[in-house]
Amino acid sequence: MLVFWDQRLAFLATPKTGSTAIEAALEPLSALVVQRPPVLKHTSVQRFHRFMGPYLEVASGHSFSVAALMREPCDWLGSWYRYRQRDDVTDPSKSTANVTFDEFVTAYCSENPPEFAAVGSQSRFLKSRKERGVDHLFRYENIDQFVTFLEDRLGCEITLPRLNVSPTASLSLSPKSESSLRQFAAQDFEMYANIP
Repeated sequence: MLVFWDQRLAFLATPKTGSTAIEAALEPLSALVVQRPPVLKHTSVQRFHRFMGPYLEVASGHSFSVAALMREPCDWLGSWYRYRQRDDVTDPSKSTANVTFDEFVTAYCSENPPEFAAVGSQSRFLKSRKERGVDHLFRYENIDQFVTFLEDRLGCEITLPRLNVSPTASLSLSPKSESSLRQFAAQDFEMYANIP
């Protein structure tokens, strides 16, 4: 999470949407940078509006707008799957080294997903609280629009480094698994489709 004090802007780090690169590029411009632990780095919209937003508003006398990125849901799961294929995953129960992407998606769609597939949901992360949500939501796949937005708000040129890149892996899905995913993650697909 990044907070830009003078611009009254907070960037919430949706997991697996390039937040490490964004933080590396923008840390010097930020009044507040939360990188660790992951539960704070990836503060959800609801938690921001419940805890951090009110504090910033009282401290500054102004409300802060919220910006975030969202990734196409299949691609987002593919990023999680590839990320957990790394050799340095220390908890074997979270590793996808011996699992196909199809098996990963099937496990993700189950009622009680195993640890390796328990990655949450972008729609839950981005869900509004009492009608306060994300003011500026961008598609990860169109990150240039997000960078242009930031350049306009922050008044400087921004170049994002390539960091925290996951290994390559096959992301093929059977029609049955893709259908199950579209039904299970319908809110994610709908939210993503409605981003202008």
